Amino acid sequence: MEIGSFEAKNKLSALLERAEKGEEIVITRRGEPVARLVPFDDRGRRERAAAAARRIRERARELSSGKFDWEDWKSLRDEGRR
Repeated sequence: MEIGSFEAKNKLSALLERAEKGEEIVITRRGEPVARLVPFDDRGRRERAAAAARRIRERARELSSGKFDWEDWKSLRDEGRR
């Protein structure tokens, strides 16, 4: 479905209900698409975040050069703040 921005503003509650039910709504300005209102899906985001965390841990193990020293890192960080 496409809807102009002025009409979308006036019908936002109804559009949100339609999106909740799975419909995708394209909002236009002067006939040109500017935004999409889509159903929110949190599952994919959590899965991607978990996968990214696993990749970071794996990469850290691969690059491990011994014990991690927070105090060394903090001092290096603070050097850049002067």
